[in-house]
Amino acid sequence: GRHSMLPRQVQRLGRDCIAHWNGSQILTLNSPVSSCMRWAGHYPWASFPLPVPVDFSANWRLPPFFGPWRQFQNSNWQLDNIMQSSCFHLPNPSMKPEREEPLTKRRRVIGQCDTSTPEEEINFPDQKETLCHSVAQNEGKCSSKEGTIKRHWEYFCQHSRTMKMKDFENKESDRSNTESEAKFDFTVMSYNILSQNLLEDNSHLYKHCRQRLLIWTYRFPNILQEIKQLDADVLCLQEVQEDHYRTEIKSSLESLGYHCEYKMRTGRKPDGCAICFKTSKFSLISSNPVEFFRHDIPLLDRDNVGLVLLLQPRLHCKTNAAICIANTHLLYNPRRGDIKLTQLAMLLAEIANVAPQKDGTFCPIIICGDFNSVPGSPLYRFIKEGKLNYEGLAIGKVSGQEQFPRGQRILSIPIWPKKLGISQNCVYEMKQQQKEENAGEKLEAAKQDNTQEVVIASEKSSSKLQHHFKLSSVYSHYFPESGIPEVTTCHSRSAVTVDYIFYSAANDDTDVQAGAEDSFHGGLKLLGRLALLTEKDLWTVNGLPNENNSSDHLPLLAEFRLIER
Repeated sequence: GRHSMLPRQVQRLGRDCIAHWNGSQILTLNSPVSSCMRWAGHYPWASFPLPVPVDFSANWRLPPFFGPWRQFQNSNWQLDNIMQSSCFHLPNPSMKPEREEPLTKRRRVIGQCDTSTPEEEINFPDQKETLCHSVAQNEGKCSSKEGTIKRHWEYFCQHSRTMKMKDFENKESDRSNTESEAKFDFTVMSYNILSQNLLEDNSHLYKHCRQRLLIWTYRFPNILQEIKQLDADVLCLQEVQEDHYRTEIKSSLESLGYHCEYKMRTGRKPDGCAICFKTSKFSLISSNPVEFFRHDIPLLDRDNVGLVLLLQPRLHCKTNAAICIANTHLLYNPRRGDIKLTQLAMLLAEIANVAPQKDGTFCPIIICGDFNSVPGSPLYRFIKEGKLNYEGLAIGKVSGQEQFPRGQRILSIPIWPKKLGISQNCVYEMKQQQKEENAGEKLEAAKQDNTQEVVIASEKSSSKLQHHFKLSSVYSHYFPESGIPEVTTCHSRSAVTVDYIFYSAANDDTDVQAGAEDSFHGGLKLLGRLALLTEKDLWTVNGLPNENNSSDHLPLLAEFRLIER
């Protein structure tokens, strides 16, 4: 017949398909068909010029005989505009598949809600601000055009205490404030740029991507363009590969006016964390790398690192003003919450060592990074609330990455051994002792008292972690009008929030926590942020990485005002 050159399975296609459908579902092919059909599982796209069903929903499947036919599974098929024809069309290699989420990647995200409501005035739980929408119908939503997603700038009005949506390209910072305060506005970005080495080691996470989009020579110009466009005053970058940093990243950023500090991981993984700041805005007071690996402590056998900088603002500020910027990438393993909490405690201890001012208060603090923990998890709550009682807490539940974590091993008390030199208040033991001595406590007497009651009391209190930074989150993590989660990373396995910017809020900021005035002099006021997206938004451009966004994470960006009294 007409298709004698095709395999017998294809020749029988029309008969077998018609047998699966009733006559009422047959369409005449007098006009193009724009919808796409999926193969069972995550197979390439296929053009299908035979009678087709009326319902082109994602639940429709081809007849069963197509599943095991490996010749079709490995072909790069694509749906064309189908006219009156009954022949298969093999697309040429330059044809691109539709930008749609692979079927196997449509999964439920923890806490995601599928409901949505019309835009209205709402309250953010974190910022306690009112969201005001523009008259424009699509204002405040992401927009997708020709494979790109436009994110919007959200800014906080100083006097009306409202937050309005605005395109980032047209962002204008609110410069008004009381004359009694010294003002210094600056922006901070946190961005996991996806190390090429880690990308290649975890290629199963990027099956939805075309291979040419995963090459470093394609990815780096995109990443650099994002950095140029967002134009942050401070960059906190994670997964910065050492050889790429040395040969092109550092020099490229220096040409944009940045000074760069870098800390490479201590193990075999050749990436690390970098903090880069514009020399026109800041000068460097000190750079303090933090290594989470300790060869003498079995618990700390991972090579993650952190970096803590103390910066001096250059413009319109008192000479003693300083800002502490920290950056880290905590361990990924969802079942090792004990290591994650210990790494976090080590970072907080270094911040507590760097941030104190002469009057005993802390300078303003910003902590950025990939914490490999989701909003609302015990680790997240510890950062925001400053306390955590981990007695009876399962190790696999610390980060909240797994909805049903495997294994229920309980965190030991204490989590880390005393020889680490960090107290349960997340400060270095020497600093803790000095503070207690200054408060008039008799340390020597306490050391000599070895009664059983003292030992038991110590054991009971050791299950409570504390820190004294009174931190707020720049982002709210959910879209208030719908309850749908914001997403900071999206690949073949998951779409969740794991990246954060935490900051010490000024006393008059709406998100300041009770007691902050006891620890901070002045602080930071959040002026605006670059809006995040939903998982659905990202799959409209085939997830991450894609043609225009070359990491599997989104950059986070916030604008702050340094306030001194």
